[in-house]
Amino acid sequence: MKLLDHLLPDKDPTTFHAGTVSSYLVKIARLGGYLARASDPPPGNTVMWRGLRASRTPSSAQPSVPNL
Repeated sequence: MKLLDHLLPDKDPTTFHAGTVSSYLVKIARLGGYLARASDPPPGNTVMWRGLRASRTPSSAQPSVPNL
């Protein structure tokens, strides 16, 4: 969760859904290419899979992450 918060910070952390399971699922989907627009349907399996794969890439391919 700390890694996702660092890579994709919430635009407005005071909203009612910040820090929920659904918000972290959307963050994983955003790593897979999901745009999270208001009119978009929920992310599908393929986008979630891409997001999980992107979160596991070698650290040299990702921006530097402080010790979390």
